[in-house]
Amino acid sequence: MTGGAGGRDQSIAARVAEVVEAHGDAVAVVDGSERLTYAELGERAHRVAAGLVAAGVAKGDRVAIWAPNSAAWIVTVLGLFRAGAVLVPINTRFKGAEAAELLRRSGARVLVTVTDFLGADPLGLLAGHDLPALGTTVVLAGPVPNGALSFPDLLGLGSDADRAEVQRRAAALTADDPADILFTSGTTGTPKGVVQTQGRTLLVASDWVVMTGLRAGDRYLMVNPYFHMFGLKAGILAATLAGATMYPEPVFDVDRALRTVAAEQITVLPGAPTIYQSILDNPDRAAHDLSSLRVAVTGAADIPVALIRRIFDELPFEVVITGYGLTEGGTAAATRPGDDAETIATTVGRARPGFELRIVDGAGRDVERGEAGEVLLRGGSVMSHYLDDPEATAQAVDADGWLRTGDLGSLDDRGNLRIVGRSKDMFIVGGFNAYPAEIENLLAGHPDVAEAAVIGIPDDRLGEVGMAFVVPRAGAALDGSEVVAWARDAMANYKAPRRVEVVDALPRNATGKVVKDDLRARAAAT
Repeated sequence: MTGGAGGRDQSIAARVAEVVEAHGDAVAVVDGSERLTYAELGERAHRVAAGLVAAGVAKGDRVAIWAPNSAAWIVTVLGLFRAGAVLVPINTRFKGAEAAELLRRSGARVLVTVTDFLGADPLGLLAGHDLPALGTTVVLAGPVPNGALSFPDLLGLGSDADRAEVQRRAAALTADDPADILFTSGTTGTPKGVVQTQGRTLLVASDWVVMTGLRAGDRYLMVNPYFHMFGLKAGILAATLAGATMYPEPVFDVDRALRTVAAEQITVLPGAPTIYQSILDNPDRAAHDLSSLRVAVTGAADIPVALIRRIFDELPFEVVITGYGLTEGGTAAATRPGDDAETIATTVGRARPGFELRIVDGAGRDVERGEAGEVLLRGGSVMSHYLDDPEATAQAVDADGWLRTGDLGSLDDRGNLRIVGRSKDMFIVGGFNAYPAEIENLLAGHPDVAEAAVIGIPDDRLGEVGMAFVVPRAGAALDGSEVVAWARDAMANYKAPRRVEVVDALPRNATGKVVKDDLRARAAAT
């Protein structure tokens, strides 16, 4: 079995069991010197499940993982699914208060973590926070404090009776049982817990296999963090369904990544546009054999066309895809193999099979092709609901199953979706709608601009005008007034920012998204 869109009525545990049977001798995970076959991965996941049962985890209980990518992360998540538990992943960049909030709101019974990552001790960061539901802590790596279990402890905890209980639970799981709660990034307001079922999560992973052509024997370098949908569902689960080999990377380091690609003949390397930019710009790239690379997948509203052209011209990828996905809905749109560089860079492609897209105005009416409005989507992987928030759920998903994304976009004549910003970020310049993502994409065409973020600021004459914060490319010297003049020549007058501030870096939250509220506050203070 090589994955695909089948098995939508199954549980994750059932699908994984099929893969283990079909690909048992194939290498499933490579993490440093550790190599696990699919048979070994399945057996170790079963031991984790039995250990969780022994620790008192009941079906439907929440298990949080707060740890960087590793083989143990993969084993743990497949084990908790097998035990009928619900995954709550926590961002590794979170501080103690942020992680504690998610643990409290989810009611997590178990926390699986590490005690040393990037110089921080996650358990130490939780000291002093009241977590009444939390009963068991498991440490995957690092010193194990008193009262916590080591990962080997967890693997050895389950009895024969616990293993039998796991078999019973796994057999009873259905596609409608909850699988995971992923919290939104919360650039404004409180993050919402997106509850997904087993079947919906499987659908995201299965479709990603079909979309990319992922197959048994592929070697997948995983730089996207597992706490994110990209790393979890398009990463661990997609690779598992396909029978591919997973190479977890705890943090991205371009030199290490290039060595791994060459040594292990990596074939699949998804990531943010910056990943590919760093590979292309690495002075030692030519010293590494990258000829095995076959599949690249990225996603962003503002990918420079020049970057995609360089990927095609200078790297050996046969398939380059960009897509549009969100925690509440999975991957809703993507480009197709054979699309040109401009389509890949400036759109996020067409609706995926089983998905419908609409663009509507403020009154909910469909707009004409080419006009911008809010993106609505409907499909089999749209979220079940927001955790403990029926009001927000009703606001997000209507009675007919249409999800309001909050993103602004337009559809071209071929059905390609272009994302032009968030609805809350759009500003109006003298009666013209201005979309930050579109302007940011245009600014990326400046030869010395590495990154740009655009907001609307008050203007006495026009109501609002654009202000851009730009990060210069390495070694470049940028002048704000020069960028303003360049923008007036490069784009319509109403789009051109009236103010440009050169900054060393853009403010980002723990998931890497630019926090525009911070930029608005900075603009208001100047």
